[in-house]
Amino acid sequence: MKTLYEKLGGGAAVDLAVEKFYEKVLADERVQRFFAPTDMQQQKQHQKAFMTYAFGGAEQWNGRPMRDAHKELVAEMGLTDSHFDAIAEDLVATLVELEVTQALIDEVVQIVGSVTHRNDVLNR
Repeated sequence: MKTLYEKLGGGAAVDLAVEKFYEKVLADERVQRFFAPTDMQQQKQHQKAFMTYAFGGAEQWNGRPMRDAHKELVAEMGLTDSHFDAIAEDLVATLVELEVTQALIDEVVQIVGSVTHRNDVLNR
């Protein structure tokens, strides 16, 4: 059975999606301020690695835990559910633009939009 990573098109597809996703995020007035001090090349590499893992393309995650990675954004910059939702909207818009099927978009949203993932990102 194919992983979601494989169904989406593998590494090249994830790379393209991450590039387009961050174009949207950096243009999104609701969330762009969270990325102002960020090395975007490093952020994109980190996101590609995370998505590869989350979608079944890698067996382990070597990055920081979500709580640690977002703790400062919550405490110092006020990251909230509305920002999480904006990021999710940007991701879905990216996948729609890339003509990903609705069934695969639903799988992506189920993974990255899960309550557990949201609570980890928002340090709850």
